[in-house]
Amino acid sequence: MKSTSLRVKNILKYTFGLVPIVAGLDKFTNVLTNWSQYVSEGFASLLPFEPSIFMMIVGVIEIVAGGIVLTKTTLGAYVVSAWLVLIALTLIFSWYYVDVAVRDLVMAIAAFSLAKLSESIEHDLVNN
Repeated sequence: MKSTSLRVKNILKYTFGLVPIVAGLDKFTNVLTNWSQYVSEGFASLLPFEPSIFMMIVGVIEIVAGGIVLTKTTLGAYVVSAWLVLIALTLIFSWYYVDVAVRDLVMAIAAFSLAKLSESIEHDLVNN
């Protein structure tokens, strides 16, 4: 059982560590997609700079969050989970890419599950 839990934790750790880093880096290159398209016109009009600059700021946050998952898994998983919820809420409230928002909420639940699993494994290691 412990071996399976640790294996699942590591799969999720590297998923939620590496994916935000890759997505964050791509905010600077737009190889995977044009990230600025995910900024609604209403929100873009509130920004004091271009949406592409905003997405680069988002990219830095994602790179840092992914790094935290890889080094401090429990904390990082909570950070990524909260970040994904914020992204989803932003998309939902702007009625923009609601399908992507639903996907982000599902990923937030998985990241939260990683945090809880990591806490459980850490608790077991301390008490055994």
